Amino acid sequence: MPLFGTDGVRGLANGPVLTADLALSLAQATAVVLGQGRSAEARRAAGRRLTAVVARDPRVSGHFLSAAVEAGLASSGVDVLDAGVLPTPAAAFLVADRDADFGVMISASHNPAADNGIKIFARGGVKLPDVVEARIEAAIEAPKLQPTGAAVGRISRFADAEDRYVVHLLGSLPHSLDGIHVVLDCAHGAAAGVSPETFRDAGARVTVIGADPDGLNINDGVGSTHLGQLAEAVIAHGADVGIAHDGDADRCLAVDATGQVVDGDQIMAILAIALKERGALADDTLVATVMSNLGLHRAMADHGIRVEQTGVGDRYVLERMNEGGFSLGGEQSGHVIMSEFATTGDGLLTGLHLVSEMARQKKSLAELASVMTVYPQVLVNVKDVDRTRVADPGLSEAVLAAEAELGSSGRVLLRASGTEPLVRVMVEAADVDVAQQIADRLAAVVSERLAL
Repeated sequence: MPLFGTDGVRGLANGPVLTADLALSLAQATAVVLGQGRSAEARRAAGRRLTAVVARDPRVSGHFLSAAVEAGLASSGVDVLDAGVLPTPAAAFLVADRDADFGVMISASHNPAADNGIKIFARGGVKLPDVVEARIEAAIEAPKLQPTGAAVGRISRFADAEDRYVVHLLGSLPHSLDGIHVVLDCAHGAAAGVSPETFRDAGARVTVIGADPDGLNINDGVGSTHLGQLAEAVIAHGADVGIAHDGDADRCLAVDATGQVVDGDQIMAILAIALKERGALADDTLVATVMSNLGLHRAMADHGIRVEQTGVGDRYVLERMNEGGFSLGGEQSGHVIMSEFATTGDGLLTGLHLVSEMARQKKSLAELASVMTVYPQVLVNVKDVDRTRVADPGLSEAVLAAEAELGSSGRVLLRASGTEPLVRVMVEAADVDVAQQIADRLAAVVSERLAL
C-alpha cells in the first residue's frame, strides 16, 4: 500500500506506520528528492544550504514528529525555520514568502487527536504531484545525504512567521469587517492563536469558542465537522455570523445569524459572484468537484459563471485551477482555494473574504447565501461490494432510469471508494423523500450486482 494518501502521509501517531523513525526517514528522503532541482543546485553552487519551513498543529504528537522531521532535514544539510503552531495554509504561504526550497506541515486536519500526518509543500508552497511523492517514498530506502561539520543544517525559530501570515491575509481584503460581529470556532486547533487576532485586526467584533488547545481536544465536538456549538453561540451572542475552522484551518464553514449552516458550495457561490462583479474571476469560471450541489451549478449559470468539475479532493481542484489559470475553486466541505492569494485551501482567508462581502454589501449571510438553492442530497454507502465494477451494464441501466425519472430536477452520482470495498450512491432531487427513495433503490442494485 502506498505511503502517501490523498493529502500526505496520515495515520495513528506512533502507530504501526506514523512513527518518529518514519518521520526522520521521510524528511531525509524529502531532502534528497527536493534537493535535486535547478534552484536547489544553484543554491548549493553558491555555497548556500537549502531551507525548509516546518509547522504543526497543536496535537501532542506534533512535538515528537516535528522534532524528528527537523532532525532529518538538518542532518541532510537543510536549514530549518521552525514556525511552531500555525495553520496549514500559513505554512504553504511562508514557503513562498521566504523563498524556501520546501515546507513540511505536521497535521491530520479534521481527524481525531490521536491521528497525525506529514504534508510536504514544494517550492512556492504548492502540493507535490503524485510522481514526486512516489520518488520520495522510494528514496526512503535509498542512501541519505550525510554532510558533516559546517555543512549540516541549522534549526532556528521562525519568530515572525505568524505576523507575516496575518499581514498577508489583511492585505488581501477588499473591504474591512467593520460592524460585523463574528463568532469564531477554532476547533482547538492551529487557528486558535492567529484567527481571532486577524479578524479583530480586520475590524470585526469577535467572540471565540474552541480556542483552548491542550494537545488532545483538537476537533473534539467543535470545528467545521461539529457545527452545533457554533450555531448555539451565534444565537446566544446575537452575532451576525459564525465561522468554523478545522484542526489545521484549511477549511471554512459558516452559520448565519439564525444558526443555519452555510456550506462550502454556498460560500463559493457568494465569492464567485463577488469576484465576477469585480472582474477578478478568471475566465468567469469556478472549479468544483462532482460532489458539489446541483444548486451551485444552477446559481452559477444564472450569473453567467461556468463550473468546471473535478474528482473529489482539493488536490484535483488545485490541479485543474493551475492548468486553466482559474482563480476560485473548492469543495462542499469548505476547502476553498483563492489562487490570487493562496496555493491551497485557506480557512482564514475564506472566512475573512466571506465576512468582508457581508460588510461591503451590507447584507446578512442568509441574504447572500440565498443566491443558491440547496437541493436535498442523499448519500448512501454500499459496503462489501466490488468497487472496481461500477461500470457494470445492469447498474448503468438502473442509473439511466433514475436520471430519466429525475429529469432536470436532480442528478445521480455513483463513486467507488478509493480505499475501501464500497460504492457511494449520491442522489439530489428537489424533494428529499424522492432523493432517499431513488438512492435506496440504486443502493440495492449496487449491492446485488456488485456483491463480493
